Amino acid sequence: MERLTGGEATVKTLELLGVKTVFGLPGVQNDWLYNAFYDHRENFRIIHTRHEQGAAYMGLGYALATGEPAVFNVVPGPGLLNATAAMATAYALNAKLMCLSGQIPTKAIGRDLGVLHEVNNQDDIISSLTKWSGRANSPSQIPSMIRQAWQQMESGRPRPVGLEIPMDILAATEMVDLESNISRPYSPPVDEDVVIDIAKKLGNASSPMIFVGSGAQGASQHVRAIAEALQAPVIGYRTGMGVVDARSYLSLHQPAAKELWMKADVILAIGTNMRVPMQKWIKKHKPSLLRIDVDPTSHEKFSTPDIALTASAEQALPILRNHLEIHNKKRSSREEELENVRAVWKKKCSVLEPQLSYLKIIREELGEDGIFVDELTQIGFASRIAYPVYNPRTYISTGYMGTLGYGFPTALGVKVAKPDVPVISVTGDGGFMFGVQELASAVQHKIPLITLLFNNNKFGNVQQMQKNDYGGRVIASDLHNPDFVKMTESFGAQGIRANSFEEVRQGIQRGKTVDVPTVIEIPVGDMPSVDQFR
Repeated sequence: MERLTGGEATVKTLELLGVKTVFGLPGVQNDWLYNAFYDHRENFRIIHTRHEQGAAYMGLGYALATGEPAVFNVVPGPGLLNATAAMATAYALNAKLMCLSGQIPTKAIGRDLGVLHEVNNQDDIISSLTKWSGRANSPSQIPSMIRQAWQQMESGRPRPVGLEIPMDILAATEMVDLESNISRPYSPPVDEDVVIDIAKKLGNASSPMIFVGSGAQGASQHVRAIAEALQAPVIGYRTGMGVVDARSYLSLHQPAAKELWMKADVILAIGTNMRVPMQKWIKKHKPSLLRIDVDPTSHEKFSTPDIALTASAEQALPILRNHLEIHNKKRSSREEELENVRAVWKKKCSVLEPQLSYLKIIREELGEDGIFVDELTQIGFASRIAYPVYNPRTYISTGYMGTLGYGFPTALGVKVAKPDVPVISVTGDGGFMFGVQELASAVQHKIPLITLLFNNNKFGNVQQMQKNDYGGRVIASDLHNPDFVKMTESFGAQGIRANSFEEVRQGIQRGKTVDVPTVIEIPVGDMPSVDQFR
């Protein structure tokens, strides 16, 4: 026990949990928190941003790239509200992201007094976007509440958490126990009898398929081994990409697997809702469905599975591998068949130019371990069905939330987490301007992210739908843009304009040689839509 301010209790607890990086913006309600960070500045990297959404998105990128908890801090009221889009995206992506929010003085909460940054029911706002949330009402409560938040992030289905600490609690002093006891993270026990049932069903299947989502990212080697034993294609979309190396004949993009679904007799879903197949494909053909997911509420979202196992992929799949060795029938290689499926899909996708040529350059320049961050742009859309991902956590997507403008600031957080590998973000002119101010943060903190900015002077996807689906009734989708190269240079970053594929490649190579962000503006026209493959 020691006498600490609430701010000191917060910082020391984070330190004990191994946190070394915090994204945030200081402000009057958090003064005592940042005073404590100052005293411990040797142990933390504080990356302060120019907007709260930037802090939250950077934290999101850090969490997605590492699979570990990340922390961001904002002031209450408008600060928190600015961060909510990122928190919603983190929820959609099952990210371990902690929102550490300030709060107005305790005595003023809920009284509608017009206190600076006061919003009604802030705790309800946080709770609606998180798996767990709470408010510390004394400095002595802070360590246990932070540890409880940590336990929630690490238990079961990962999702963001939130803790608000009123400004008077951050300033107050109290005897504090930093080693407060909180139970270890919880994982559901693996029911081995259910695993055996799954192994038998898979072992007898004539044409099995495996679908993976974010819940399989930490169990990549086991997924690959099971797929090889079954000769089962593995399908990942967005958050499942990279679980199996795209260079393997067993790896398929989701649209390429549609025809195989019609022949499949058993489907194994690992850490994924399989939303598109379960809402659309299953209407024409209904194979036996086996599910492994740490979240029991996921099993029957769209259809009742034949067998469901509530367990983490990391714990369940090694056991499944062992039992599959006993129950799996002898199988011939499906390499020729699946390579043909891949070739057919590649040919179908060939109409997506120039997107494929840009993606090819990105893939080559990223190398084996580089990380790609998508965005709501035609390049990003094409990447979801055509970009080859080699390793887990090297393809970062917005998931179902579809948050325009998330890509650039999220990619900055990815680069902070993975400074030794190249990171490339793609964006459109519309989405980039949502977070352009974080160029200043990236320069100040020396975050050498490479961003490809595809500029067509419009919200291109919106306008395309207006033209194609609404009889050309174009409204509010044309954009007036700055000179992106000059603007980038004015921040102290490297600005490049590329008018050819080769110039794009050269720009990426130049971006790898500097310690500041690089923005490569690429003037483009309309591109073919991926909607034709839905």
